[in-house]
Amino acid sequence: MFSYRHAFHAGNHADVLKHAILVHILDYYNRKDTPYWVIDTHAGAGIYDLTSEWAAKNGEFVDGLDRLLAAESLPPLVERYLLDVQHFNPDGVANFYPGSPWLALRALRDADRLHLFEMHPTEIDVLRDNLAEQGERAIEQTTLHQADGFRGLKGLLPPLPRRGIVIMDPSYEDKADYRSVLQSIKDGLSRFATGCYAIWYPLVQRREAHEMVRSLENMDVKWIDAALTVRKPVEGGLGLHGSGMFVINPPWTLHKALDEAMPWLAKTLAQDDRASFTLALSPSAEAPAVAKRVKKDRHIKRVGKPAAKD
Repeated sequence: MFSYRHAFHAGNHADVLKHAILVHILDYYNRKDTPYWVIDTHAGAGIYDLTSEWAAKNGEFVDGLDRLLAAESLPPLVERYLLDVQHFNPDGVANFYPGSPWLALRALRDADRLHLFEMHPTEIDVLRDNLAEQGERAIEQTTLHQADGFRGLKGLLPPLPRRGIVIMDPSYEDKADYRSVLQSIKDGLSRFATGCYAIWYPLVQRREAHEMVRSLENMDVKWIDAALTVRKPVEGGLGLHGSGMFVINPPWTLHKALDEAMPWLAKTLAQDDRASFTLALSPSAEAPAVAKRVKKDRHIKRVGKPAAKD
C-alpha cells in the first residue's frame, strides 16, 4: 500500500503535463480577488531533490524537465510553468523540483488556503519538515491531513470561500484507485458543483484506466481532457507510456493554451515515433459553434502526432 514514493519519478513527462496545467489554473484563479482553497488529495513530499539517490535512480527528469530546460521557443503554457520551477532554484541549476503543493503555495495570496492529504507514514513527516522550511506564512496557510484524501475530500467541500481547486493524482498502484477517483469526484460535485477538479491519470494498458476516463467523460459537466503519449507501450503492458489530465470546470483559457502546447510537448518529450497527443473537450466547454463540432466526435477534439525530431 505504501510502496509508492514520488521522488523516483519527480520531474518526468507526467509531472510536466500535470504541473503546467495546474499553474495555468492557479493563475486563472488569481485573476479574481475572491479567496479560494486548493485541496491536494495525494500531496507527497511537496518538493523533491533531483540530486538525491531516489530521484537519480531512474533519472526520469532527464526525459521530462531537462528536455524543456534545453528547448527553445516554448509555448506560453510551458514557459509559465518553468518560471515557477526556476523560482525554487534561484541559483539557476534545476536541482529541486516543486510538486503540486509547492506550486500552489507559490500562487496563493494571503487569504487563500491549502489543504494537503498524505497517508504515507514517512512521507507525511518529510512533507511536514519541508513545509517548516518554507516559513511561517506557508505554515499558517496550510493544513496537513494524515488521512485518506479520497475520504477526507468531502469533509472540506464546499470550501468556505465557495471557490476551490481539487488536485487528485493518486499513484494508481492499487486498482481500487480508479473507482475511488470516480466516487470522490461524484461526491465532490454533489457538494461543490462549481469547483475545479484536476485529475491526473496514467496511460497504461489496464482496463480500469480506460473505463475511468470514459466514465468521467460521461458526466454532465464541462471538462477538458489532455493526454500525452511519449512512447509505444512496452511488451507485456507494464510501464507508463504517457499520462493525461482531466479537468472538470476548467478555466475558459485552458483549451487555447493546450491547443498551442500539446503538439510542442509531444514533439519535445517524444521517446520514439509513437509519441502523440489528444485534446478532447465536452460539448458544453466552449462556444456553441465549437461545441457543435465536438459533439460529432465527443471523445477527440484534436489528435496530433509530432513530426520526426531533427
